[in-house]
Amino acid sequence: MPSAPPPAPPDGVRAAAVGLLNLGGLGLGYALLRRWVLVAACWAATAVLLLVALPADPDGVPGAALVLYVVFLVGVAVHGALAALRTRLAWPPRAPLALLLGLVLLAVPAAGVVLYGNARDEATEQMLLDRLEKADTLVRASADEPFNTAQPHYGEALDVYDNLRSAHAGSRAAARVPDRMKTFYATVATAYAQKKYCDAIPQLKYLRTVPRTIDKKTLGSLADWPDDRLATSLYACGLDGLAARDTSWPTHFGELLDLFPSSEQAARVEPAVKSAVGTAAKGVRGSQPCTAVQQLRGLSTQISGLGGEQTGAAAALAEDVKTADSRADAGTYDCGLAEYRSGDFDTALTTMNDFVKNSPQDPNRARAKKVAIAAEVAQTVPAAGKRLPTTASGGSISVTVKNDSPDDITVLYTGPVTGSFTLKGCGSCTSYSLSSTLFTGFKPCNDSGKHYPQHTISLPAGTTYFVHRPDSSTDTPASDTAKLRPGYIYTECAYTTSALGTGY
Repeated sequence: MPSAPPPAPPDGVRAAAVGLLNLGGLGLGYALLRRWVLVAACWAATAVLLLVALPADPDGVPGAALVLYVVFLVGVAVHGALAALRTRLAWPPRAPLALLLGLVLLAVPAAGVVLYGNARDEATEQMLLDRLEKADTLVRASADEPFNTAQPHYGEALDVYDNLRSAHAGSRAAARVPDRMKTFYATVATAYAQKKYCDAIPQLKYLRTVPRTIDKKTLGSLADWPDDRLATSLYACGLDGLAARDTSWPTHFGELLDLFPSSEQAARVEPAVKSAVGTAAKGVRGSQPCTAVQQLRGLSTQISGLGGEQTGAAAALAEDVKTADSRADAGTYDCGLAEYRSGDFDTALTTMNDFVKNSPQDPNRARAKKVAIAAEVAQTVPAAGKRLPTTASGGSISVTVKNDSPDDITVLYTGPVTGSFTLKGCGSCTSYSLSSTLFTGFKPCNDSGKHYPQHTISLPAGTTYFVHRPDSSTDTPASDTAKLRPGYIYTECAYTTSALGTGY
């Protein structure tokens, strides 16, 4: 007897059937040929692939593993077909039936590919949902942080939302982004909901930049959501600053007029400014007129920088500037009086001189001149500033002032009557030495051979304070306190003395 049955005649259908069955990955073609070791090898290769591929990952099966498995399947299909060409099948008895079985069983790996694709898609969806949840968590956590600290986190969340909508438009996570953006806007603008309008300004400005990252189609009505709220915040914050005399209010009002010139809030800027000018002007007659004048000066400068051309309020704002300036000029007089009363004679002198210079038509100008004179006298003789001077003039007592010095001098006096006049220098006069003024018989203005410039004034009885101010800045003013009584004629003599060559 032969050692093995003779080979079967070649059968292409049988070869094709075995090859197709091996393509399923389970080695069924080898099983029909009773090649059990090769069947086990097919099962082992398929098991390794499943271990690598499962559970499904968004990145899918590694490319190298997939290529190796495909090469393996092609190899066992070709090998099985060659082996079945002359080998009879253990079952089924007919090759066409085996071929049909092979074709039917190809649906198994095909279905596996489809199921794996679905699993991979679901894994991708879960990955995207996890990414969405992390962005949402980042937004929620940033709500309790200062905006400067939270802003980079908001930017990270926006990048995630944008990526989901642009790179994964059909995903469930992308479909949820519009709702998440509503939460995002509400979270960022928390300060506005709490009516912390100054804090809300940078938040709302940031939200106006969101359309640069997220397209307006996704945002819908949210694209314009911050505008009205920002206008309200700019107005409210500016109004608070205006009331608190904070220097930041022109910035807020200026931005409001520039960004939203047609808004209701912008239309309320000029009336608010006008009201502030009126309130400051009332303060001129109050207990702190100098403060009110400073406020008016500040308001004038600040209002000038607001602009308002686009809103049509420029003309009205210009009138507010004029009002602030005119009220400040008029209030300078009251400020000077307050400074004089408080004994700040240096400042009162400057204030009154400015008032006289800048307000030529003001009815208080005449008295302001008197106050300026009295303040200058009080700089040298503080007792002269105990009471405010009046605009009274004249009197029954004659006082003559002579100039026995080579310099021009200005004589200032205050008391019941306040005034000043200038005497030319005595051309033939010189300074006296300090030692000569100490002699008992020293009498200036007593040289009959000299013509002393002089001026006579009439004053009422009472104490009058005199100051002789030389025009030379190197000389020190002299002072005299005269108690004038009726029935007398008084003479004042101005002269200079020198010690070691220095005039005083």
